[in-house]
Amino acid sequence: MTEFDLKQIQTELQGKNPRTILKAAMARFDNIAISFSGAEDVALIDLALNIRKDIQVFSLDTGRLHPETYRFIEQVRKHYQIDIELLAPDREVLDRFVKQKGLFSFYEDGHSECCGIRKVEPLSRKLATLDAWITGQRKDQSLDTRSDIPEVQLDTTFSAGDKSLIKFNPLLNWSSAQVWDYIEAYQVPYNPLHGQGFVSIGCEPCTRPILPNQHERAGRWWWEDAAKKECGLHAGNINP
Repeated sequence: MTEFDLKQIQTELQGKNPRTILKAAMARFDNIAISFSGAEDVALIDLALNIRKDIQVFSLDTGRLHPETYRFIEQVRKHYQIDIELLAPDREVLDRFVKQKGLFSFYEDGHSECCGIRKVEPLSRKLATLDAWITGQRKDQSLDTRSDIPEVQLDTTFSAGDKSLIKFNPLLNWSSAQVWDYIEAYQVPYNPLHGQGFVSIGCEPCTRPILPNQHERAGRWWWEDAAKKECGLHAGNINP
């Protein structure tokens, strides 16, 4: 990692295209990784591998993903000939949670506890080993919560003690249409569920297809208020 001036790099990268942001991120940090789950993230992988072949890639295996998603992860691994680290929940904590509350408690008391165990804690363990990470966040994914996030930021959720974690959001200013234009143009693999009306894909019990003209996040945690549709991975770095 080279010397890093957050305000300076925020100014330099404001409004820049994804490739420029990725190049800046990887030039400044050796110990950096891409978080992979959806279509946006594979576009990031495709872009990043043209800049640096040894970029780390990880994905959260919550144990509740669609079968199509597991096959998709394997497809991406083979297509790009890369290692994808799968992050699993703590077994003892998960076992205790499921014994106490069952497999579908989130329908009754919200998704935050389940996501905390299956997503946030495994991610926290991984991010503790990194200096920076790269996400596929876009502003248009949630106008309620993501409208003011910058291209690069201090990750206030996962920074710990005197160790600061930097987060890059290269696709921040791209629309969903731009992501799919890239996927089509460069023949990037994508989850087959996208062809069945699923736009934003998470765990199987908490994701459903959306109707025409619905916002893409409408299919995630649909039983909850729209302003609460964050799983905790980015919640500390966005607007409440």
